[in-house]
Amino acid sequence: MDERYELTISASTVANLISVSVWGIFRGLETFSHLTYRDNSNNIFINVSHIVDYPRFQHRGVLLDTSRHYVPKAVILQNLDAMTYNKYNVFHWHIVDDQSFPYQSTNFPSISDKGAYIPSTHIYTINEVVEIIDYARQRGIRVIAEFDTPGHSLSWGPGISGLLTQCYANHSGTIEPDGYGPINPILNSTYEFLQQLYAEITKLFPDEYIHVGGDEVSFNCWQSNPDINQFMKTMGFGTDYAKLESYYMAKLLKTVSQLEKTSIVWQEVFDNEVQLNQDTIVHVWKADPMSEMKNVTSSGYRALLSTCWYLNDFQMANDWIQFYPCEPLDFNGTAKENDLVLGGETCMWAEYVDSTNLISRLWPRALAPAERLWSNMTVNDHVLALPRFEEHRCRMVERGINAEPVNGPSWCPSDYLV
Repeated sequence: MDERYELTISASTVANLISVSVWGIFRGLETFSHLTYRDNSNNIFINVSHIVDYPRFQHRGVLLDTSRHYVPKAVILQNLDAMTYNKYNVFHWHIVDDQSFPYQSTNFPSISDKGAYIPSTHIYTINEVVEIIDYARQRGIRVIAEFDTPGHSLSWGPGISGLLTQCYANHSGTIEPDGYGPINPILNSTYEFLQQLYAEITKLFPDEYIHVGGDEVSFNCWQSNPDINQFMKTMGFGTDYAKLESYYMAKLLKTVSQLEKTSIVWQEVFDNEVQLNQDTIVHVWKADPMSEMKNVTSSGYRALLSTCWYLNDFQMANDWIQFYPCEPLDFNGTAKENDLVLGGETCMWAEYVDSTNLISRLWPRALAPAERLWSNMTVNDHVLALPRFEEHRCRMVERGINAEPVNGPSWCPSDYLV
């Protein structure tokens, strides 16, 4: 996706916008809209300008979690509008998780039938997914789906018998079944199911990448299961359950590769020394991110950063000042290592977010990472950014985006229209 453009506005009121791609035209038109201003009589003006512009990072994403709270299609589409207003180009769709499975699979409809909050309404049909992907494409935004396993998969279990691991507990000296845990990694049926599901997913989502997760896998359930313990012994894993997770992830990554897709994984997969294809992208989200970015890139893998841009961790509206300074290249990397940093993603996890507050919680706070990922590394002063944010927040409100105030008392010219 080449987003470079050249915009010239002459004194003769002629504007020329040049790019080698439609994506560059999109970004240039957005910039053109930012250059206009009104006088007190509501006349629109634009100054003579010459701009050559391009993004510093090729991957500038927003992660949206639609499992913990269901997010209606209309809100997703509005968020895509807001993303293009801020020159984001990747929608990372964390579509399912422990809490619900709203994706209505063609091959396995039983998962959403039993795993969605309300199967008749709180789902995304194939036609709706296609519509969202196309809506994003028309705005220069790629859609990357995430189906996170082997953890974060409890909602999958009711619809696929035998998929999840049976947990056990000691009740008065008797070992008895006690709920379910992560996907069972020792069964051939697990991988047969995953191959069919991912064949469907990779066909539906046209992007070359798919996020396969791999984070926050609790080993307690696996440790309690006698069949898994026997498998560990047979495989020579001892009591190192990270090796069992690695066994699972290696087989899943092989499946994705055979489906001619490239995998994105959360950093635990790299940390646990899973054998990765060299084209795998490692998504960094945990503490001490710069050490992790260094480790990932020095090992020759491409990296994405999200640690400092978890916008669901809401403190107060102007907390954007705290995460604005975050710099993906702040790890003393070599030129080769820096080139392996593709960019980053703003994350909006949905434990406390739904259709009533998603837009206002995300915008305009997400402008901070958007600017850092697009602009030159030297554009890093939040004091200078503040008036830009104030102006752009008003612009978004005029466009129908309920972006909340983030800098204290202020006003927008269109306040009386809202």
